[in-house]
Formats: sequence, C-alpha cells, structure tokens
Amino acid sequence: MANLAPDQTVDVIIRYKPGAGAASRARSAGHALRLNHDLWLLGSQALTIKAGELAALARDPDVEAIVPDRPITSTATSMVPDYGWLTVLGLSTPTPTSTIAYDGSGIGVAVIDSGINSDNDLSSVKGGGSRVVYADCFIPNEKKDPSDRYGHGTHVAGIVGGNGKQSSGNNLKYEIRGIAPNVNLINLRVLDENGTGRDSYVVAAIQEAISLQKQYNIRVINLSLGRPVYETYLWDPLCQAVEQAWQAGIVVVVAAGNDGRDNSAGTNGYGTIAAPGNDPYVITVGAMNTGGTLTRSDDKIASYSSKGPSLIDHFAKPDLVAPGNRIFSLQAPNQYLHKNFPANAVPKYVYTTQTASSAPDYYQLSGTSMATPMVSGTVALMLQKDPTLTPDQVKARLMKTAQKLPPVLSFATDPVTGIVYTSENDLFTVGAGYLDAQAALANTDRASAPALSPAVTADGHGGVFLVTGANAVWGTGAVWGTNAVWGTNAVWGTNAVWGTGAVWGTGFVSGTNAVWGTNAVWGTSSWSDAEALPITINGEQ
Repeated sequence: MANLAPDQTVDVIIRYKPGAGAASRARSAGHALRLNHDLWLLGSQALTIKAGELAALARDPDVEAIVPDRPITSTATSMVPDYGWLTVLGLSTPTPTSTIAYDGSGIGVAVIDSGINSDNDLSSVKGGGSRVVYADCFIPNEKKDPSDRYGHGTHVAGIVGGNGKQSSGNNLKYEIRGIAPNVNLINLRVLDENGTGRDSYVVAAIQEAISLQKQYNIRVINLSLGRPVYETYLWDPLCQAVEQAWQAGIVVVVAAGNDGRDNSAGTNGYGTIAAPGNDPYVITVGAMNTGGTLTRSDDKIASYSSKGPSLIDHFAKPDLVAPGNRIFSLQAPNQYLHKNFPANAVPKYVYTTQTASSAPDYYQLSGTSMATPMVSGTVALMLQKDPTLTPDQVKARLMKTAQKLPPVLSFATDPVTGIVYTSENDLFTVGAGYLDAQAALANTDRASAPALSPAVTADGHGGVFLVTGANAVWGTGAVWGTNAVWGTNAVWGTNAVWGTGAVWGTGFVSGTNAVWGTNAVWGTSSWSDAEALPITINGEQ
C-alpha cells in the first residue's frame, strides 16, 4: 500500500493484538470512512480508510497488522452434455430411473458466492417450498439484496442440489440435476454483479455460517472462489477463517483456481493454487473434462485447472479432482453471465425431444468453480449417511477412495489462440485422484488424526518429497498410508514411491527443469507480492 496519495481511499483489514477491546476498535473506527465488517472470528475489522490515516492507525499499540482487503473472484467459464453428476455418482444412463439411496436430506450446505435465485429445481423433492432456507448479503452497499445478479452462485447451487425438475418428464433426453437433490441451501452472497468481492465479505459470511450452524445443520461450506496467494496460510485472513469453520465441524470445499495454463513464471502452470485453497485443512478441488461421455476412461484433467504445490507453504494440492468442464446447471436469467454470454444458455433440444432452440432454465459453465460443488454435494450425501463424521474423516475418505489416475499426458488446444497445453496426472495436478461418490459412501474407515494436506520439500538435487507430520492421518499406518491415498501412479520419478524416493523426478513436462529450475516455486518468487488480478471466465472448448 505504498505510494498512495493521502486522500486515496483504500479497503483494509485491521488485525488486533490479543486482549484488545472495544476501545481499540473504536479508536480505529475513528480513523475510518466506513466500518465494512466486524470480523470477530479473526479478532479483526474491515475498514474503508484514507491512505493518509494508515500511519496513525499503524502506531496504535493494540494493532497487530494492517493488510489490504484484497479482491476475490469466482472461479468459473459448444453445447455438449457433460454428464458430470452421472460420472460422480457412477450412473450409466443419461435418463436414470433411480439414483442412489441418499439425496442430502437434512444437511445444510452454505454456498458463499454471488447469491442464489429462486428456481423450481431448488424446491423440495418431497413437496413444499424452496430449499434455500436462509439468505444474507455481505456486500456493504447491497446488504439487503442476497439475489444473484451475476449468475455464478445459482449455477453452483444447482450442481450441489438441483433436483432436475425442469428437465424431467416424458420428453426427457438428459436429466440436469445436482449431486444432493434434497439438500438445504444457505445463500451467503459475497460477489457482486461482476463476480467480484473482497476478503472481508467472505470472512463475514464464514463467521455467519458458523453462527447459524446448529439452526440449519450447516455441515458444508462451498467456496467456488479465490484469489492469488500473497502470504503464508498462517496469516492469510481467508485461510484463518476457513480453519475456524473446519474446527467448528464444517467441511470446507474450495476451488483450486483456473490458472493451470499460466506460464508467466515459467512453471507450466504449477504453483498456481488460489487462496484459500492453499490451506492444508480444506478440501481443494481441481477440474476434470468428461469428454461428453458417460465413461470415465476418456476423462482428462482440464488444462486450466490450477496446479500445486501451494506457494510459500508448499502443500500438496489439489486434494482431488471432479468434473468441471462444460457443466450444465441452473441459469439466472437476465443477469450478467446470461446477458454477456448468451451462447452458453442450454437449448431445450439438448436435454428434451422438444425442438425449441433455447430455454431460460439451464446454463453451461466450465471451471474449478463447477468441480467444487460436485464434491460439496458428495459430502452432503456422506454426512446424511453418517452424521457423526468429522471434517477430517470426510476428507480422508474422499482422498482414499478417489479413483487413481494412470500416469498419462493429455493435451488441450485453445480454440482461439491455437496454443496446445500439455498436462499430466501427477500429484500436483490431480491430487489423490478422481472423485468417486459411490466408493466414498461405501468406505467405512474412520480416520483418527488430522487429514491435513502434506507439505512437500525439494532436496536440492531434483527430488521432491512429501512431509507428513507424525500426528497426521497419512502417516498413521496401513489403513491411511500414503500408498493407499495417492497410489503409485500419482507420482513421477525412478525411485520408490513415498519412502525414500522422489515424489517428483525428471520425467515428462513436469521435470525439474520446467518446474523447479528457476526457483519460481521453491525460491523467492514475485508471485507472493504481486498485485491481485481479476480472474476472467475461462474454460476449455
């Protein structure tokens, strides 16, 4: 925040020292133009202030730190059905007559996003009204409007829990629905009509989800949003907030980001995981491309899906991957996405035998934003089956039962630029593997230790190793051993898989020259202090 004119307005988060009371907060507020949020969860306040007041604020003995209230955005972006929900649930027909024994009934999922608009597909499958049981908005100038003016949150909510009502009936060709079609949804709006928000909005929404946890049985938070990593997760306000939710018993599922094609640091997209997906507690999700078929055999990683390890702290991320390319879900008619990208509206002839050219009901988007609610919906099913599961137990089961992907290369050609992107199924691209809801539901293992994503470290000689704490579930024996979680196909190198051998060797595109040679990931990269850039809607075509 250097070189700002004294009268320039800035948004900041003030973190107070332990023990600071109301008088300290009042002093800070006296310097501010506006108090945006009281972030009691983190012992902080979000203020709008003139830059000239920052020095005086910093001199306050009760102020521990002043950080920018950074911008945060959605992580989403030709009309072939993706079959994503069918892939996740292991179903073999696009017109299923029955699904599985669980539908998310009784479980609350908080969707922290651009809002959720009312929709027939979000009504109860057992009769009654809307399953959006609570709504609030955390954008300072729009506090009374939790509706979706962008179109992203409604789409995400449909993937979590749409019931397919508007694509059902005699003319059905393909049912468009979510993973948990009777789950309750808690709408916490933090993104504006352009799909952007700030850290403090998200933190405020998370602390409200914790406050409402018992009232609405909120067991899952879906965060299909993110921003670049600027600091260690130990100080990042987004990371600290999601950890508070995790410790409160709420499973937090976060998008990995859509920067897997970013080679600006010479890393072929490695080291691009977004915050708060860089936090070791949460479940971080990358995106797969189903190829428009029901079989998993031709599915491949989406080239835009962000890759690990996380910057600064170097955690192995993502944790797993799920369908996220060309996903059909609910549309918010006449809002930003629909108005600016009308070609993404799903024609009725795609999912019914009707010949109408378009319909206001469904929309297609791609991104890790779409993969994330696939996992959130699956978590709702798991918790409906066994409400006693802790967040760590859920994460461990999902990662252990994820389909282990073979060590192959995949290619994607950008239809606009013609650039060919190469990806491979390594630890930092696909994590523990491909989401398998049926396997996760069938698993009965119960982890007894934290399921933190392990750190990785370079040995200086081209090898990269997992660092698992003695009290972590991945190091507690045969049931949760690293071989069972990540499998032998998830790594590259010529030595033993996890014992004394390298996790990362010199093979294929991800060899040491491409990823580690310039020290962009392991060294003092400029990524850690770059200015935030808006994330555009992107995806594979």
